Amino acid sequence: MASIDIQGLHKSYGAACILHDIDLSVADREFIILVGPSGCGKSTLLRMIAGLEGISSGDIRIAGRSVIHLPAKERDIAMVFQNYALYPHMTVFDNLAFSMKLKGVDKAEIARRVGHAAGILKLESFLTRRPSQLSGGQRQRVAMGRAIVRDPAVFLFDEPLSNLDAKLRVQMRAEIKTLHERLQATMVYVTHDQVEAMTMADRIVVMNQGRIEQVGAPLEIYDRPDNLFVAGFIGSPAINLVPGKVQRSTDGTQIRAGELVWPLARGVDAPDGAEIVCGLRPEHIRFAPGADAMQGRVLAVEPTGAQTYVNFESAGHTLLASLGDRQSVCPDDAVPWSIASENLLVFDAGTGLRI
Repeated sequence: MASIDIQGLHKSYGAACILHDIDLSVADREFIILVGPSGCGKSTLLRMIAGLEGISSGDIRIAGRSVIHLPAKERDIAMVFQNYALYPHMTVFDNLAFSMKLKGVDKAEIARRVGHAAGILKLESFLTRRPSQLSGGQRQRVAMGRAIVRDPAVFLFDEPLSNLDAKLRVQMRAEIKTLHERLQATMVYVTHDQVEAMTMADRIVVMNQGRIEQVGAPLEIYDRPDNLFVAGFIGSPAINLVPGKVQRSTDGTQIRAGELVWPLARGVDAPDGAEIVCGLRPEHIRFAPGADAMQGRVLAVEPTGAQTYVNFESAGHTLLASLGDRQSVCPDDAVPWSIASENLLVFDAGTGLRI
């Protein structure tokens, strides 16, 4: 397996800049996920690593060797595509064996590698079938098996689960994570689904408009987002964002958003009068009476079984709470609510950076 080092990578199409000076290091055997909204450049970056897109400037090194002048077939990578890219007229066995046959690999070695990949992916009983006779999840396993038999230095995944239904995506997430642990391979995975990123990655790379916004472990990014974009993109349901100001008084420093008031948590340093944006994760909001409770009015209740989502209005702000227990609240109910000051994320309103 191998590490990947990307230095000053830039990509333009004429006057349109797609990637802006990307610097990223992927450790040997690490599972990195590139995540961001559509059009942020994550698939372009993956294709540049694969050698399917040229670069405007910068360098890509795999296992310490620059590959920017090497064609895709010489980079020792295997790529799993969104649309599976299987040969419809071939059996599963022949799809798995095709790249090895082109290289003239011995038949016994082909059979061994195909059998090994089929065993890992539970495809033994499907080897004589054609892709049209398989489910979406089975086709995705074949696509992954075709990558495994090549024994590459790096595995690349380009939104491989986007064509599957919700239940199958959950199952395949677990299977890909298990595959990584079993193969101990270097993997770079692209998705726009932040739940996939949170549940699968060793580290997440959050991208926006051709730039890297933050790189870190999933919970690190969730708990300490560097800026408003990362805070808003990572988390399901999405974070509540409330504009406000810092007010200093003899009683201490407060955050005031209209009639909503919270004490400023320790370690958050902002000058008096600073324009800020407060981030409230829905699961940190509590419905309970208390000295620090504020009043809200329920707008809608969405029970999901394990969680109950409550949309409510308070002092002119519409907020969402995610409650772990089942709540007997109804629209128009008055509810006392609060959030601990240490759970508030505070961002500079001008720069968007976390304070």
